Amino acid sequence: MNKRLKSMAENREKLISAARSAFAKTGYSASSMDDITASVGLTRGALYHNFGDKRGLLAAVVAQIDGEMAVYAHKARSEAGDDWHGLLAEGAAYIKLALDPEVQRIVLLDGPAVLGDPTQWPSQSSCLESTKLTLERLIADGVLKEIDTVVGARLINGAALNAALWVAASETPQEVLPKALEAFFALATGLLK
Repeated sequence: MNKRLKSMAENREKLISAARSAFAKTGYSASSMDDITASVGLTRGALYHNFGDKRGLLAAVVAQIDGEMAVYAHKARSEAGDDWHGLLAEGAAYIKLALDPEVQRIVLLDGPAVLGDPTQWPSQSSCLESTKLTLERLIADGVLKEIDTVVGARLINGAALNAALWVAASETPQEVLPKALEAFFALATGLLK
């Protein structure tokens, strides 16, 4: 990679890291673009060049954290043993991440407020496809009822997302989490044969 491209990639990563720290600490609306760029020795022009605006920078930060959340949830799935328990573990892991202050503030509170409906974010496509494939295997194995797997994936993922949003927005997230998990499991088990 030539020096210019390498420098651009480094600047992009610096800005994402600085914004992630600022958004986690003070929230999106209270974070200043000038403070973010100055903290890494860059100008506002670098931010505009890489992200278009502050909203674009938030989208990049959300995408980074969302990717980390997916890795965490997939790890929970793989450790669960079989597809059914993996599906439940993945959803539960996602919901539990609502207790992480960075995830809570950036992805579950500021993200939807600024970027809109999380079900429309690019990261959701791969999550939906993964869930759909799992549902197809579970139906083929006779574990689940015959359902439309696209609809089933949307409902399972939607239940996990909405539970996480509820936990994140709650004044008592530690108290809400067990209730959210219990309801998520109850809804999911309704798909069993």
